[in-house]
Amino acid sequence: MQKAQLEAIVGAPNVSDDTASLDAFARDLSFVNPVRPACVVRPADAAAIQKLIHLANETRTPLVPVSSGAPHFRGDTVPGMGGAVIVDLSGMKKILFVDRDRRVAMCEPGVTFGELIPAARKVGLRLNMPLLPRATKSVVASILEREPVTMPKYQWDASDPLACAGICFGTGDEFRTGQAAGPGTLEEQWAVGGMQKAPYGPGTPSLHRLFQGAQGTIGIVTWMSLRCELLPAIEQPFVVGSADLDELLELSYWLVRMNMVNECFVLNAANVAAMFTTTAAQRRKLKATLPAWTLFYTVAGYEYFPEERVASHVADITAITQRLNLEARHAVAGVAANEILKAVQQPSADPYWKLRPLGGCHDVLYLTQRGKLTEQVEAVSNLADQAGHAASEIGVYIQPQVQGTSHHCEFNLFYDPADARERARVRDLDAAATRALLARGAFFSRPYGEGAAAIVNRDAASASVLHTFKRIFDPNNVMNPGKVCF
Repeated sequence: MQKAQLEAIVGAPNVSDDTASLDAFARDLSFVNPVRPACVVRPADAAAIQKLIHLANETRTPLVPVSSGAPHFRGDTVPGMGGAVIVDLSGMKKILFVDRDRRVAMCEPGVTFGELIPAARKVGLRLNMPLLPRATKSVVASILEREPVTMPKYQWDASDPLACAGICFGTGDEFRTGQAAGPGTLEEQWAVGGMQKAPYGPGTPSLHRLFQGAQGTIGIVTWMSLRCELLPAIEQPFVVGSADLDELLELSYWLVRMNMVNECFVLNAANVAAMFTTTAAQRRKLKATLPAWTLFYTVAGYEYFPEERVASHVADITAITQRLNLEARHAVAGVAANEILKAVQQPSADPYWKLRPLGGCHDVLYLTQRGKLTEQVEAVSNLADQAGHAASEIGVYIQPQVQGTSHHCEFNLFYDPADARERARVRDLDAAATRALLARGAFFSRPYGEGAAAIVNRDAASASVLHTFKRIFDPNNVMNPGKVCF
């Protein structure tokens, strides 16, 4: 693929091959081997993306789609082989609509949470978003990666809040999923009141599942619609601290099961300290006064009888906490519940919270059942102590998902990226923790980096099906080769 060919598609100002541009995508904070791309292109629309994919098939050039800004953490945006072209979608910034009546929004892949949140709030909507995403994080990328959302009450399926999407497959064919598939163009559907909210179809399949979690190996998403929720009239946040994780898991189970709370998640002391301090001295001081585990939840009231709704839920929750010998408060160790609420409804302030402790962070993340969490946390803590990486310094984030039917668990391994020995220790701990967690029932639904192929290939039947779909939708293997199990 020649530079002139790319310039003919996206324009000369949108093609970069200088050293600084290429080095920015050659590595990230993961442990994957650095590979410098051949070029970076910045398409402006779906038509240009389709032309790029056709050209890539003609020239057998790998394409790596990237929509979020730096820093990157998981290795999925680092080329898996030489000669790749980075397709930088961060400039595609259109918010196509935000519709309050149907509680749905549509945007292009370059739109960040910091850009979509105020557009939604303007019409009385809010996003069901992940916990403190970085300021440069693409909304579309977050949903494609199935990042856990903080309001399990509004999550009915693991793919939520994804509604519909437009994609250019690795063959170069354009496709629209769900309600957007037709009949008619998007503009014709809008003209008669269609808003592309239902994700299923066309026909009976849920075709969005082909590319969600695929790390760009199936095609490039050019727009997405997503479900939104109404802004509450009033919100009352609470925190519950405990030294016993099982107690808080039991409480969160009832809160979500009874459909009484919006945000609901559990953090350990290391993560609370990382999120709400900016210096090492502040973190040490706060962490020393925090309980080992903190459950945060919010009770909300809406347009009709908001005070009565909140009062009723608070009374019911108080009965549950008393039964469990727990106490809901408005602050924990000087961190106000209102401060937490304000923080988690926005992207992270800079510097990104995961980088504040030591400058680097590696995440071990998976899905699991509530009854297995305590054993899994203990196993990783023991491995960390044995490896010389103090378990008390590891962040833990536990998020009920899909009406509380499963839990996302995430270990945040903070480290100094300039310290080669520390990097090696965290790398080895990641591998050991993954093995230990697999043996204890963890499901790695979003495997990244070095261990992805090994995790996927544990199930030969699933790997075979994935390869079959890859051959159908990307027969020349031009879409981010070397990722997942490809």
